[in-house]
Order: sequence, then structure tokens, then C-alpha cells
Amino acid sequence: MSLSERLDAQRQPIPPARQAGHPVEAPEPEPKQSAAMTQLKTAAIATLLESVGSRLTDSSITDDQLRTVVRRELTDIIAAQQVLLTHEERHNLIRDIEDDALGLGPLQRLLDDPTVSEIMVNGHERIYVERSGRLMDSGTGFVSEQQLRRVIERIVSKVGRRIDESSPMVDARLQDGSRVNAVVPPLAVHGSSLTIRKFSDTPLVVSDLIRMSTMTEPLAEFLNACVEARLNILVSGGTGTGKTTLLNVLSSFIPSSERIVTIEDAVELKLMQDHVVTLESRPPNIEGKGEVTIRDLVRNSLRMRPDRLVVGEVRGGEALDMLQAMNTGHDGSLSTLHANTPRDTVSRLETLVLMAGMDLPLRAVREQISSAVDLVVQLSRLRDGTRRISYVTEVLGMEGENVVLQDIFLFDHAAGLDATGRMKGLPTFTGVRPRFIDKFEEMGLAFDQQKFMARVAGHR
Repeated sequence: MSLSERLDAQRQPIPPARQAGHPVEAPEPEPKQSAAMTQLKTAAIATLLESVGSRLTDSSITDDQLRTVVRRELTDIIAAQQVLLTHEERHNLIRDIEDDALGLGPLQRLLDDPTVSEIMVNGHERIYVERSGRLMDSGTGFVSEQQLRRVIERIVSKVGRRIDESSPMVDARLQDGSRVNAVVPPLAVHGSSLTIRKFSDTPLVVSDLIRMSTMTEPLAEFLNACVEARLNILVSGGTGTGKTTLLNVLSSFIPSSERIVTIEDAVELKLMQDHVVTLESRPPNIEGKGEVTIRDLVRNSLRMRPDRLVVGEVRGGEALDMLQAMNTGHDGSLSTLHANTPRDTVSRLETLVLMAGMDLPLRAVREQISSAVDLVVQLSRLRDGTRRISYVTEVLGMEGENVVLQDIFLFDHAAGLDATGRMKGLPTFTGVRPRFIDKFEEMGLAFDQQKFMARVAGHR
């Protein structure tokens, strides 16, 4: 399917929750509970744990059955308290206790809220969220540090991990794939910290990124051709700029006839092709054994006859193995890394290669990079909260001791703001003809160079 056909199929109204950087009508924060209501809730939870505590961990009971039991018990427990409550107060109280007993307490409603993209817990009293690229107080919190710790332990236990004073940091993920990081005392001085990066069940597609002005349609066509021409592409950017989202979109351009191997720390990519092998690294167990690193998986993947390697993020010595794979016949590989500009991307890649422990001269490392990487796509989160492609840069090769780069697209920061305070700029063609564009014809791609050059020139 060509990109234009794919875009026609994807031209559906984008849900507000997925419009990063666009104004979103978020629900009003719930008022803080009164001391009496908090005391009633605490007493009801204690009674509930006494009456159904053993059944909460019974694997023979389904989640729906357990929720039915808990809801019935809670109704009786609250009725026995003989406290006058409105129908709405009773409903909210049962929901809160049910979330605490079976879900993730006050986090459950934030996880269910489609307008929330990230949740940050700074101690039990303060929960911040990100909506439309902006941070704000959620207006809710945990009752106590013990409740927060109970939720953290519930999360990490489901993935076979533990968190305590001897192991006070942990990375985990929820059942929906959301990424979780937790830090507890003594490292977290003022109470446990929890960060959850949510992932949508329906990942953003190329038409979504065009509607959100992350990229233009000509740029999408260009990147589609680059992927089909088997160029090695790095997506770089800071934290939360949308690197994984863009990597997922670029991966969708890979022809369905090719065998794809994806390698990630925590599975986040959602490829639509059929011929995909998904590999995930594994941390050490409680005894400190059994670790399988990204580097181990990259090395092993080369024995799996991949047509394409897609590495979720390079952050260590696996950078050397990935560059060697790119230089030894595994063209068309894709990956991400943290960097602020394309030039910083090259410098950081040098550092990561040196972390592999090989005593390589710097010139040899740079030659590996310049011959392996064809294109750097840089993402930035702007001051209005939107994520945009700020650079598309070609790696030309070596000149003396330096890697030579050439910008093909640049974000137009001079375009200013619209009436809503949103940046009007777009990734704009610089007018420089990429050297690798002749490769499109060699690969037999239906890519009209003259028409493309005219279209992107019109977007300047």
C-alpha cells in the first residue's frame, strides 16, 4: 500500500486525547475528601481485607468474579457503618475502595482518563499529570505512604520484580504496556516516587502526526521512501518528545514481505506487519542472575535472519553491535537515542560505542558511524507542548576527523504563534538535494524526484 493510500484510509477525526499539544477539555479535579470520609474509607478497607483478604490473591477467581464479591461485601460493610451518605457519595466511596483493593487506588481513574499521557507521584499526597504536553496537579492523592507502597508492590509483583530497602528502584510495566518507574525510601527522601508513561491501545499513525503538524505530508512521503529504500535511520530527541511514537510510524513503512526483529527494554512498539519477532530484555532476578541485556539480544538477533532490525533505544554498548550490523548487510535498521540535535546524536553515539569496552580509536568509531547511519530525524518538544520534527539530517561521511552532516528539513521557528499560542511553524525543506535520493530509483521505488522537489519547495 502506498503512503497516499494509507493516508486516505487513516483520514479519521483524531480523538482529543491523542492531539498532543492541542487544547483538551480535561475533567475537573475531584475535591479533596473530608477527614470523616477518609476515616470511613480507611475503616471500610480494613474490614474488607479481613473478610475477603485470602480471595484477593486466589488465582482460581476471575477479575470479574472478584469485583462482584468485593462490591457486594463493600455494600454490606458501608451499610453496617450507619453513616448517612447520598447515592453519589456511596457510589464514589465504593468505587474508591474497589480501586484500592483491586486496582491502583487513586491512580486507576487517571489511567482510565484518555486525556492523561503521564502520571507522576511525588510522595503520597501529590500526584501530577501531563495533559496536552503540560504538567498540572491532578487534585488527588493517596491516603498514606502505606497505601502508595501497596500500589507500587502490586505493580512490580505482577512482573516478577520486588522493591524494598535492599532494591529501592525498579522499572516495570502495566498490563496495557504503560511504562512504570518507582523509587522508594531511603533513596526517595520525602516518600516514594512513581512515574507512569501511558501508552494508547491504538497507536498514532502517520496521518495523526500530519494532523498534529509533527510532520508535513511531503516529509511523510520522503521518510516513507527512505524506509523503503533501506536507509539506516536514527530517531533522536529528549525525554517525552515522541521518539517511540515516530519509530512506530517509521516501522509501519517497512514492507510486509520483510522479516522484522524488534528489540526493546519494555515492549512499546506495536507493528502492524505479520512477520515480526518481538524480543524484550530481562533484568536480573532477586539473586542478581538471569539478566539478558539489549546487547545480548542484538547479537542474537543477527542469527535470526532479520531483514530489518528495530531497536527501541540504544543507551549502551549495544550501539557498537548495531553499527556493525548496519555495516554488514542489515540495511534499513531503525532505532532511537536521547540527544538534543543531530550533531549531539553523533557525539552521543560515539560515547555509547566506547561504552562497549572495545579499545577503538575515535576516528575508527566515527568512520563506523558515518558509513552505517544514513539519516537522523530529530524530535523536539516546543514551548507550546507540541512535539515536532525539528531536523531531518543526512550523514554524508567523513571529512578529515569529523563526521559531515547536511540538513534536509528544518523546523521554521520564525513562523510565530497563532491565536491560541500554538507554534505555526512546520518542518521546512532547506532546498538541499539529498545524495541518497538516487538510491530510490535504484531500489525501483515509484518516487518522482522532480515532483517531490517542487512540492517540498512549495512548503518553504
